Amino acid sequence: MSEKTIDQTTLTSISGDSFLENAKKVALAFQHLIAMFGATVLVPLLTGMNSSVALVCAGLGTLIFHLCTKGKVPVFLGSSFAFIPVIIYVGELYGDITYAQGGIIVAGLLYVLMSFIVKAVGVEKVKSFFPSQVIGPMIVVIGLNLVPVAFGMASANFFLAILTLSVALMITFKGQGFFKQMAIITAVAIGYIASAFTGALDVSTITTAGWFTMPGFTAPKFDIGAISIIAPVVLAVFMEHIGDITTNGAVVGKNFMEEPGLNRSLLGDGLATITAGFLGGPANTTYGENTGVLAITKNYDPSILRITAVIAIVLGFIGKVGGFLQSIPVPVMGGISLMLFSMISIVGVKTMKDSNIKMDVKNLIIIGAILIIGLGGNFGINLSIPINSTVSISGLSLAAIVGVVLNKILHGFK
Repeated sequence: MSEKTIDQTTLTSISGDSFLENAKKVALAFQHLIAMFGATVLVPLLTGMNSSVALVCAGLGTLIFHLCTKGKVPVFLGSSFAFIPVIIYVGELYGDITYAQGGIIVAGLLYVLMSFIVKAVGVEKVKSFFPSQVIGPMIVVIGLNLVPVAFGMASANFFLAILTLSVALMITFKGQGFFKQMAIITAVAIGYIASAFTGALDVSTITTAGWFTMPGFTAPKFDIGAISIIAPVVLAVFMEHIGDITTNGAVVGKNFMEEPGLNRSLLGDGLATITAGFLGGPANTTYGENTGVLAITKNYDPSILRITAVIAIVLGFIGKVGGFLQSIPVPVMGGISLMLFSMISIVGVKTMKDSNIKMDVKNLIIIGAILIIGLGGNFGINLSIPINSTVSISGLSLAAIVGVVLNKILHGFK
């Protein structure tokens, strides 16, 4: 046999190895899909947005992120929980959820602006505005503001809610390996089955849906008031982004803050959020759930996450999938939400604990101000602007601004 000739046995072996490798990648991609699925579709279900659109936006956002980060960071982008309370509030205030899309687009633009700032001044100078005594209580506020929403959903049928919550907690604290990563979807599945036996299940949304349908994309509307409510949440999710990228790098064993750089990851997150805003999906963010899958599988190939993104986009165009998601009973989602939202607050407490914050008078004032303003519900500022409109800054947005400014006043503008 000549040097340029490959015999049939060798060719078959190469082909077989390639098939097995691709099959392995697809299997790993589905694991990532399961890890992100529950949380990604939960946000639109809670806010009134379209679940199928959210899946498409998550997939597109992930591909955009990988393009911006040179395909080096094994990250998946899904629906952000931080924006839930402000999206719900804007939807109720304006009676039209598309005004929230305008705010999401501006939030994405602020992310892009931050990427340019980080590139210009460096990571450390930017991080100085968001120390743990500011970020920790802000995360606590995000979670606790959402707990009443979850409780209201659970109150529709406490049996289903408690059953779903109990299963999720049991798997989270007692489960091992990949099964532990499936806590959300397993608990929802059991709650769904139980609802069928209790007569609380309505599958009409599934039976009336077509197999292949166009997701309900909607165009955004812009209002300065809605923008002022939603856009400042970027202050809260900025450090969440830094934490996710740092954790992802620690799992993989690379410093993604330096290469491809925090500025590139912020740019990817911002462009993904802008895309979601224009299509009708919730803001995107990097997902710690998928970093957990990386830690379990020890496979850090970024292309696997891109396969997951493509699968998510395809699922968004399958009408039966959207119909199924809409058929999940409200109390089932309420039960799982109670755990997720409570855990967000726990993350905030853990952030302060792990950073060994000095609990002196200055930091207690900062933490207390953020918690009181963020959870008080009666604090707000109305600003009249020269275009016949009023900007209302309240809740998490006002708490974030006060926290950042107060921290600099008390600790000095170094």
